Amino acid sequence: MSISLEGGCACGQIRYECTAEPIFTAHCHCRDCQQASGGAMATVSGVPSAAFRVTKGAPKSFRYAGSSGKGLDRNFCPNCGSRLFTNNAGALPDVTFINVGSLDNPSQVTPSMHIFMASAQSWDKPADGLPQFPGMPG
Repeated sequence: MSISLEGGCACGQIRYECTAEPIFTAHCHCRDCQQASGGAMATVSGVPSAAFRVTKGAPKSFRYAGSSGKGLDRNFCPNCGSRLFTNNAGALPDVTFINVGSLDNPSQVTPSMHIFMASAQSWDKPADGLPQFPGMPG
């Protein structure tokens, strides 16, 4: 099955596309996703970086150290602040993490797991039956 994922920010200044199937889609409970989303978690699709490209505009990035100690770049729109994608992802340098909420059609992807549950808030108890991992599964 062939898939094309397209998305962008709320104001339309930034657009991107991915021409490959996601490697995985997960609900991420890491502290970065909590802080960036303002909620308990963020839903992300990991896609091959080689198949991902920004097609319009120039996102702003914020570099920080992930749990691996390696740098990650959180990319967002400098105009409206929409979080779009994260790359240079520590242990997975060839994977770009698309924020599913920034997709034009988020229903194209389906989460299959919860990751970084070791960082989940005590009141965040997923009851969807999906597998749960304390960090990033191997």
